Amino acid sequence: MKRTVLLVVSWWAGLGLTMAQNAPFPTIGQIIKTDPRLDKLIPAEAKIDVLASGFVWTEGPIWVKNEAFLLFSDVPQNTIYKWTDKEGVTPFMKPSGYTGVAPYGDEPGSNGLTIDKQGRLIFCEHGDRRVTAMPLNSPGGKRTLADNYNGKRFNSPNDVVAHSNGSYYFTDPPYGMPKKEKDPTRETDGFGVYRIAPERAGVPGQVSIVVSDLSRPNGIALSPDEKILYVAQSDPMRPLVMAYPIQTDGSVGKGRMVFGPEQMKKQGLEGGFDGMKVDRDGNLWVTGGKGVLVMAPTQGSGPYDLLGHIKVGADTANCAWGDDGTTLYITADMYLCRIRTFAKGW
Repeated sequence: MKRTVLLVVSWWAGLGLTMAQNAPFPTIGQIIKTDPRLDKLIPAEAKIDVLASGFVWTEGPIWVKNEAFLLFSDVPQNTIYKWTDKEGVTPFMKPSGYTGVAPYGDEPGSNGLTIDKQGRLIFCEHGDRRVTAMPLNSPGGKRTLADNYNGKRFNSPNDVVAHSNGSYYFTDPPYGMPKKEKDPTRETDGFGVYRIAPERAGVPGQVSIVVSDLSRPNGIALSPDEKILYVAQSDPMRPLVMAYPIQTDGSVGKGRMVFGPEQMKKQGLEGGFDGMKVDRDGNLWVTGGKGVLVMAPTQGSGPYDLLGHIKVGADTANCAWGDDGTTLYITADMYLCRIRTFAKGW
């Protein structure tokens, strides 16, 4: 039986980028519990805090552990912002994903961000159509990790995850292109999931395509043991969360659907999936249904169990673990939000 806890406690008009340090924070949305196991992951009194607002479209949050701050993209604004409890929101980098001089569509900036094992910030750049790396704690600008496959430029790298062996997996839908899938500058035939092999002697690794049969690959994540690659599909006509076994050579085996159209319909949810993260116990936290869906693995090959829904009430792009690992930061439409959990990011 579903239990809905309404969490709209306070709100005011005119939220802006400077309100982030003004605690207590306004709250938004509700928590919908569909399985008692959610009580072990989210406290009953948990609230969805709105840390800042007034953006165009927030994406790609990532917690920088050593420096204790959050970075996130505003894709249309071609900007990465920084958030801390003390200072609130401040600009971190502009341009973040497009360095050209001519206008470039409505989503030119960086999208997905992550931190690799070297402590570098990894960017998915829409406008420059590449994946890049930049050191955070030493001098030096961005370095291109990959901008093409077999000589053909990517569409608009969207989300990325770094494997501990030094490789990267990323998705490449058309959302950042000026005319999306109909853009005349498209060079690839489809929308793939790619792997960048580990660097050797400072030389970026070879690019390979690991999944080529998804219509709109978007969010991407690794299981805690790094043996499974999860990919979320944002196609509203066929919303999917897929799981692929990672082979010893870095390629992936046959994927299986762990959440799909039937499960979405059963819960009365519409639209596709976007970003996702995994906690240390292997539960998936997937953005969709105007919030974050919490899914637990099941034994066998059946779909994952839906435990609950962090319903922000706005189109929700991505999420990331931060602080001590028990805070889930959420980017949704014009908002930057967070929720305190019992779960912990791995």
